[in-house]
Amino acid sequence: MKQLLEIVRSPADHWVGDGFPVRTLFSYQSLGERISPFLLLDYAGPAEFPASDRPHGVGEHPHRGFETVTIVYQGEVEHRDSAGNEGRIGPGDVQWMTAASGILHEEMHSADFARRGGTVEMVQLWVNLPARLKMSPPRYQTILENQIPEVALEEKSGSVRVIAGRFRDAQGPAQIFTPVNLWELRLKAGRRTELRLPEGYTTTLLVLRGEVALNAGETAGQAELALFDREGKAVAVEARQDATVLLLNGEPIDEPLVGYGPFVMNTQEEIRRAHADYRSGRMGRLGSPGAGSH
Repeated sequence: MKQLLEIVRSPADHWVGDGFPVRTLFSYQSLGERISPFLLLDYAGPAEFPASDRPHGVGEHPHRGFETVTIVYQGEVEHRDSAGNEGRIGPGDVQWMTAASGILHEEMHSADFARRGGTVEMVQLWVNLPARLKMSPPRYQTILENQIPEVALEEKSGSVRVIAGRFRDAQGPAQIFTPVNLWELRLKAGRRTELRLPEGYTTTLLVLRGEVALNAGETAGQAELALFDREGKAVAVEARQDATVLLLNGEPIDEPLVGYGPFVMNTQEEIRRAHADYRSGRMGRLGSPGAGSH
C-alpha cells in the first residue's frame, strides 16, 4: 500500500484572467520534485457568472516546455492557439494541449455560455515534458466525453473514467508523451475500492465532490488533495459520501527543473531563450477568431 504523506487542505482562491477563480492545490514551486512529472494543479470554481455579452476568460499568453490538461465539469471553454487549433469543450470533455517548443493560446468562456450565464467548474493540470521532448512541435487534442471509456468497479461501488493511461483493460484516449494515468473516480457512499498502481510513480488524489477516507485512515473533502509515497502498489479509497475524485499517477522525471511564469525548462538559459522567442514572435501569432493562425 502506498503511504499517505500529506493532505493539502483547500487553499484560498485567486483569479486567473477574469474567468477563472482558482485554488492552486499544488505547484512545482511549492512541492518541487515530490509531484514530478506534474507541475501544477488548479481547481476553478464552482463559481457563478451572470449572463454577459462579453465572454470572460484568459487572453493571449504563451507556454513552453510542458502540457496543459483542462477537464470541464460545468461551463464551456473555447480555445484558440497560434498553431491554428480551435476547439470548444463542455461538461465531461477534456482538452490536452502540448505546448512543447512554444505556443500562444487563449481560453475563454464560450460565447453561448457567456450569453446565458451559469456555473464554471474546471480543473487544469500541467504535465512536464522530459528535456528531449521540450522542443517538440506543439499539439492539441479535444477529447469529448463520449470518447472517454468508463469502467464499472466491483460490487457496484462506482466507476472510473479513463482519460489517460490504462485502467484494467481500458485505454484512455489521450495521446501522451510522459507515462501518466489520469482517472476520474465516481464513488458511491459507503463503498471501498482498492486501486492498483505502478511502483515508484507519483500519486495524488484530488477530491472534487464528497468526502473519502484514504487507506482506512485520514479523510479528505472537496478541493483537498492527498499526496502518497511513491513506494507501494495500491491506494484504498472509501467514500464517506458519494464522491468524485481525480487520480493523478505518473512516472517521475528526474531532471533539473527551472520555471518562470508560463515557461518550464531545464536551465536558466533555456528560460531566457523562451522569453526572447516569445517577444520576437517565434512562438507564432494568434489570429482573429475563426481565422486560425497567421
